[in-house]
Amino acid sequence: MDLAERPTRILHTMMRVMDLQRSLDFYIGALGMQLLRRQDYPTGRFTLAFLGYGGEDTSTVLELTHNWDQTEPYVQGTAWGHIAIAVGDIYAVCSELAEAGVNITRPPGPMKHSATVIAFVEDPDGYKIELIQRT
Repeated sequence: MDLAERPTRILHTMMRVMDLQRSLDFYIGALGMQLLRRQDYPTGRFTLAFLGYGGEDTSTVLELTHNWDQTEPYVQGTAWGHIAIAVGDIYAVCSELAEAGVNITRPPGPMKHSATVIAFVEDPDGYKIELIQRT
């Protein structure tokens, strides 16, 4: 593969979710993403929802996959890490998220061995989301 044929950007990250509406409420309501597109696939019995802070043509987005017949929570493998989202005022954001009932697993503060201020929250399925202070 020559340099001109190499990949140019990350398009999306996909996660499977148990309750699509609950997840949409979290990512749109709590984290301020926009629903970019949603498509039901009745013959495959699943729905895809794409969310983000910008359009798919220029930004990396999140794909939520809801398998209609899934009855047990998904097992999150040990290789999974987290999604990172930049925020302006991490303390204010975490305060608002806590008031909304979001589980904050690591309150905002400096990273160990760094001055970067971070926090971690969980989505309704327990996926970790790192918030990183960007000013």
